[in-house]
Amino acid sequence: MENALDVLRAELEVGRSKTSELTTRAAWLAFTRFARQRFATAPPPDSDGLLFQYGTYAFTGRPMFTVDLTRQFEVNDAEGVHEHYVQVHCELRYACGPALDALGSYDSWFFHDADADAEEWFAAVERRLEPLLDRRPSEIDVYEELV
Repeated sequence: MENALDVLRAELEVGRSKTSELTTRAAWLAFTRFARQRFATAPPPDSDGLLFQYGTYAFTGRPMFTVDLTRQFEVNDAEGVHEHYVQVHCELRYACGPALDALGSYDSWFFHDADADAEEWFAAVERRLEPLLDRRPSEIDVYEELV
């Protein structure tokens, strides 16, 4: 998982055209490719999770409609005790407007190895993303953090 951020960035570059900016659809497809790749993680069940969330937030100082595509890895110490999480984020930000404001806020988790179907989760998330798929985000931020 040490190179997870680089893997996500590489997938995003695959979706970027040489002549245009990344669309929401291209970012989502890049994230799903990234999400399908498995990494060496702590023992299951909650060691490798996917989070999809959106809403209007002012994280950058001004209100923006933000879609956050996140992968979370649990990190344990040498004895196997939880130490912290590493989250790899792809945040897509859009100028606010009535159509996006009407979406409100939403979040959904998926955990690999938890007897759930990833493809069903991806399909449900994509239905939520439908109003944004052909839009180009105003800003994209790809980063990693410890939580």
